[in-house]
Amino acid sequence: MSALFNFQSLMLVVLLTICTCTYLRAQAPALIDRNKTGVMGLFWKAARIGERLSPYVSIACLIMAFQLIMY
Repeated sequence: MSALFNFQSLMLVVLLTICTCTYLRAQAPALIDRNKTGVMGLFWKAARIGERLSPYVSIACLIMAFQLIMY
């Protein structure tokens, strides 16, 4: 089933996107910061969410990990 139709898979994709963009921005800020508008701006926004809400994102990742292990 596609990740768009399964809520758990959609949340996993969103969390992984946020974590990946935050990591990439920490390693190579110019890669993410140069694209603040358009479709590529979504990755910049995901990196911002990961930076500013990092405790909540990490808790969500832990919950998702335990849920996937038990599922």
